[in-house]
Amino acid sequence: MNALKIGDIVASLPIIQGGMGVAISLAGLASAVANKGGIGIISAAGIGMREPDYKKNFREANNRGLRKEIQKARSLTDGIIGVNIMMALTDHEDLIKVAIEEKVDLIILGAGLPLRIPSFIIEAGLDNHKTKLVIKVSSAKAAKLIFQHWANKHNYIPDAVVVEGPLAGGHLGFKKEEVLNPTKSLYTLIEETVKEVKLFETQFKKEIPVIAAGGIFTGKDMYDIFKAGAKGVKIGTRLVPTYECDASLAFKETYINSKEGDIAIIDSPVGLPGRVIKNEYVNQILSGNTKPVNCPWKCLSSCNYKEVPYCIALALYNAAIGNMEEGFAFSGAKAYRTDKIRHVSEVIDSLLSEYDEALLKELEENSTIDNSQVLFRKSA
Repeated sequence: MNALKIGDIVASLPIIQGGMGVAISLAGLASAVANKGGIGIISAAGIGMREPDYKKNFREANNRGLRKEIQKARSLTDGIIGVNIMMALTDHEDLIKVAIEEKVDLIILGAGLPLRIPSFIIEAGLDNHKTKLVIKVSSAKAAKLIFQHWANKHNYIPDAVVVEGPLAGGHLGFKKEEVLNPTKSLYTLIEETVKEVKLFETQFKKEIPVIAAGGIFTGKDMYDIFKAGAKGVKIGTRLVPTYECDASLAFKETYINSKEGDIAIIDSPVGLPGRVIKNEYVNQILSGNTKPVNCPWKCLSSCNYKEVPYCIALALYNAAIGNMEEGFAFSGAKAYRTDKIRHVSEVIDSLLSEYDEALLKELEENSTIDNSQVLFRKSA
């Protein structure tokens, strides 16, 4: 298992923790993963909802909340810390500015095409930053579009690419029918993206790691996806039911008490399919019962709050703080496989052991593999 290199950042553990909002992955979870040698990620989505004045000063509350979490994470770890920022957020540029000012190691840009981001960074006077910019896409085509635009306009390309497949949790970058009946596996999506990225690696003489996300649950999943050319994985679902995760106990118990049939796809009010764990609130949504929306601030650019059946940000925040009667949990397709709350260190050690087992099995089945190439890592 090789280290994950993103420019001059080197993570001994090639795992990026998923940036899960609202208020699921904050300083607690991010620092715990970073302390094990991985890359911890703070989700910026709705981060200001934890501030007392968010209804009146949502933009300022988001900026303040993000600064607090980054600084808190830095006080808990000397490891690698990043921020996940959705392009769909109406204040995504403000949040990017805060993250760069706080000198996070990397920013993951997803939920939209970040075509203007290099221009914004220059305009904001932040172009001397050392923060790595990582894009998150759901296809090789989207990756190519972003790379070409940045290269042509700025002679610059993203530092890494996360490819998120249809088994991921939360909002998904696929049509609903593609989620229910995927036509391409994550393995294929990774292979296609690696092929596209190689052209830009040659042009810019720069290594661009492709990172796999969505449905990566075990060490064997890691081992298999590395064969497709991925240099790292992004894992969210398996790290939710951990003591260090910032979500409420009720949220975590939703995971460990779920069954396979409880994982469902809903239509989010922002026009995307979302993978959730069914509960009574979700049943009301699926049956067409609407919830009145009193929007204090338009947090998502694609949300028509005057017509939506419920507020997605409020539902997610309610769940994060344990009010499952008025909210629900986003999750990956394999959430039902979690069984108890563990420490992050225990989860990561299990992933490494599972990886070793997959490698040993292939060694036994394929005598052409050189035993001297095996490096056993029982802990990060």
